[in-house]
Amino acid sequence: MKPTPRTVTLPNGDVFEFLSRPVTLAQRARAQKLAGNDNATDFALQLLVMLAEDENGQKLFDAGDIAELRNSLPASVVESLMLQLLVEPEAAEDEALDMKSARRSAAKGQPTAG
Repeated sequence: MKPTPRTVTLPNGDVFEFLSRPVTLAQRARAQKLAGNDNATDFALQLLVMLAEDENGQKLFDAGDIAELRNSLPASVVESLMLQLLVEPEAAEDEALDMKSARRSAAKGQPTAG
């Protein structure tokens, strides 16, 4: 599985860029187990540590970084990171294209599906 670029805009306007491979079911289960609870933030941080890579395929974080990330990242950034990790870029692109098609059809007086 090929890593894909992901970006999240930080509150100060900087953009955090990283690469991530698609999440497997085993990775998802492991992240939930490592989180130790049903907290979405803990789950997201575990996924980020497991999956975020640089352009050379090196992990950006290790398990020891979780406490620092938890204390330094706003909840909105962690939520954005989780969304980036769980949504496949192609799926998001397809969704955007479908919405544009639906709007075009509606503009032409045609009913939209849904």
